[in-house]
Amino acid sequence: MQNILWGIISGVVFGAVSVGMMLPMSFPDKKAALLGAFVSRFGIGLVIGCVKMPWPGWALGLLFGLLLSLPDAIITKAYAPILIVGGLGGLFIGGLIHGWVFH
Repeated sequence: MQNILWGIISGVVFGAVSVGMMLPMSFPDKKAALLGAFVSRFGIGLVIGCVKMPWPGWALGLLFGLLLSLPDAIITKAYAPILIVGGLGGLFIGGLIHGWVFH
């Protein structure tokens, strides 16, 4: 239960940071773009908090950060920024929640 709570907290923080990075940008439907980014990044934190695998936390986070960011990157064709932010955020969240070494 503790990991799920940390996943929710880290997802909210990661989502807020992502929305903050997108605020200066212009979009045809800015409200939908910001909401979509928040939900996507929140989902990364939540999934990392719920998953239990015998991998180092950073690797688990990197995998799910990239995997859950890939649909947004494909749809927008903005591969580098979306995958880099998703991968780094997932890596950081996974390391914090599950540790930096094998269990």
